[in-house]
Amino acid sequence: MAAGSTLRAWGRLLSGLMVVLATLTACDPYQYYEGTGIHDTTAAEVAGGWENVEGTRVLLRKDGTTLFEKLDGQDFDFEDGWRLSGEGTWQLTDDDGGQVVRLALTERTRVESRSPSPATDTTAPEAPSTYAWSFYVDRDQNDALKLFFFYGDPDAGNTYVMTREAGS
Repeated sequence: MAAGSTLRAWGRLLSGLMVVLATLTACDPYQYYEGTGIHDTTAAEVAGGWENVEGTRVLLRKDGTTLFEKLDGQDFDFEDGWRLSGEGTWQLTDDDGGQVVRLALTERTRVESRSPSPATDTTAPEAPSTYAWSFYVDRDQNDALKLFFFYGDPDAGNTYVMTREAGS
């Protein structure tokens, strides 16, 4: 094999390795999150009041209806800065990766902006009149339930965590 052919072969090999490495480092595990593996939660256990540190409150009623206040958008919608209040429905589903609480806004009663709003562009999209969230069901180190979804850029892995409301 001539020296030029050997150099070209090494160049192709290195180029291929660079593409593979770039692909592997660009992928974040949260982007392909498959769930918590929790399968033993009941709807009665999930029903009740939930809150987070940002002042969001969600009431999951036993009849499958819900009330919520100041609930932010998930995934990239979070970056739009709106917070929705209203009424809707919820259900506990069980997928291969674990259980998920699916929440649907059916009647929006109020829209607020997160302060300071991450969306500085004055042409930011208007808040939706209907919306759906998927909260993963998980347990903390004390076996207490918590609900969460990812927000913002999937590569960042930011979680929006809801814990049981005090007294609920």
